[in-house]
Amino acid sequence: MRLIKFLLTGILFGIIMTKSEAVSWFRIQEMFRFQAIHMYGIIGVAVLLGIPLNFWLKRTSWKNALGEKFSIAPKAKTYRASIFGGIIFGIGWALTGACPGPLYVLTGHGNYIIIVVIFSALLGTLSYGALKNRLPH
Repeated sequence: MRLIKFLLTGILFGIIMTKSEAVSWFRIQEMFRFQAIHMYGIIGVAVLLGIPLNFWLKRTSWKNALGEKFSIAPKAKTYRASIFGGIIFGIGWALTGACPGPLYVLTGHGNYIIIVVIFSALLGTLSYGALKNRLPH
């Protein structure tokens, strides 16, 4: 039953990403070139919905799909690693035209070259895991 929930959530996510055009390479390039407000609107709506949702989840006893209580990690004391990671993330986003979530949606749309990007993202994640203890945090 749990897998059905994840599958339905993924399908809903894919529909929303497709209908909002958040998976469009052209929309993402417009955003990075400051030519259109479309993607900033999508990101802004996500932030505006996420703020009250986080406050609400902190104050309730709702559980996630795995049956665990929602927990939000405390803020980091330094933002150096976040800034460096954000720069790498932004470069990858600008080069590929997609952030990690839409990669799977794009694959579902038949853009199979995105599998190379998914493989590269997984390789980067594995590299970080292997080097985590040696990196400044």
